[in-house]
Amino acid sequence: MTDLTHLDEAGRARMVDVGAKPVTARRAVAAGEVRMNPATLARIVTGDVPKGDVLAVARVAGIMAAKKTGDLIPLCHPLGIDGVTVDLEPDGDDVLRITATATVTGRTGVEMEALTAVSVAALTVYDMCKAVDKDMTIGAIRLEEKSGGRSGDYKRGA
Repeated sequence: MTDLTHLDEAGRARMVDVGAKPVTARRAVAAGEVRMNPATLARIVTGDVPKGDVLAVARVAGIMAAKKTGDLIPLCHPLGIDGVTVDLEPDGDDVLRITATATVTGRTGVEMEALTAVSVAALTVYDMCKAVDKDMTIGAIRLEEKSGGRSGDYKRGA
């Protein structure tokens, strides 16, 4: 019926059986951003937010989220992730850019883990700063690149 792997022949949702796939090294990089008032970003950078160190807490939240992706996304395989990094850096005076890299040696990719890390890190920034800036927007969450697996390598814009 379709070439979508999470649907069976009748169009019903299913978890893909990856048991026969080879174990390979896989890596995914995702990115996103939180747009905010320049004064809010300045407070984040200087550590002047009432709830604490926004960058440190968001980084840990992203890492924790990546490890729980299989519990959050239906039909997503739980993975024993080899590594996750979450970087948060100002981009101009009103954007906090978030980049997450996830790696695994396994039978399925880590794209969802990297995307989840970015998403939860961004939500954590919002939560920690909403008292000073309710106009923040979270967006541009996307896969930047991935390697490993049957579908091969991917790089946005390449």
